[in-house]
Amino acid sequence: MAQTILGWREWISLPDLGIDGIKAKIDTGARSSSLHAFDIQAIDINGEQWVEFKVHPQQHQTNTTVPCRARIKDYRQVTDSGGHRSMRYVIETTINIGAEQFTAEMTLADRSQMMFRMLVGRTAMKSRYTVDPGRSYCASQKPPRTAGTI
Repeated sequence: MAQTILGWREWISLPDLGIDGIKAKIDTGARSSSLHAFDIQAIDINGEQWVEFKVHPQQHQTNTTVPCRARIKDYRQVTDSGGHRSMRYVIETTINIGAEQFTAEMTLADRSQMMFRMLVGRTAMKSRYTVDPGRSYCASQKPPRTAGTI
């Protein structure tokens, strides 16, 4: 079966989190996926560990905020591209890229100083996609403007 081709950046949605559109860097050099999050707070719901957080889905903008909540899957040490280690919450959520939908793990991190608010790592893409680093938006197009969109 032929794999879908992705460009080095794509529009994705995270429907479980209420994010209709966010521009993501498709990064085969990163093992895990990461979502920009702030005001991160662990909470207990009926004896289960959850995390509440907020997301600014728009690049270089803070005027749109999406409040999110997800079950905590893990709490892991992650090494960033600069070699810095930090502990991050790991959640599992649905990702839509183009016509495909799947569930993947992602860490929550402050990506406000990064070029992209979302990073899709190779673990999420494994056996699903081929990445063409010379192209952009191969499987997606900019979503219509809504509250949880750029």
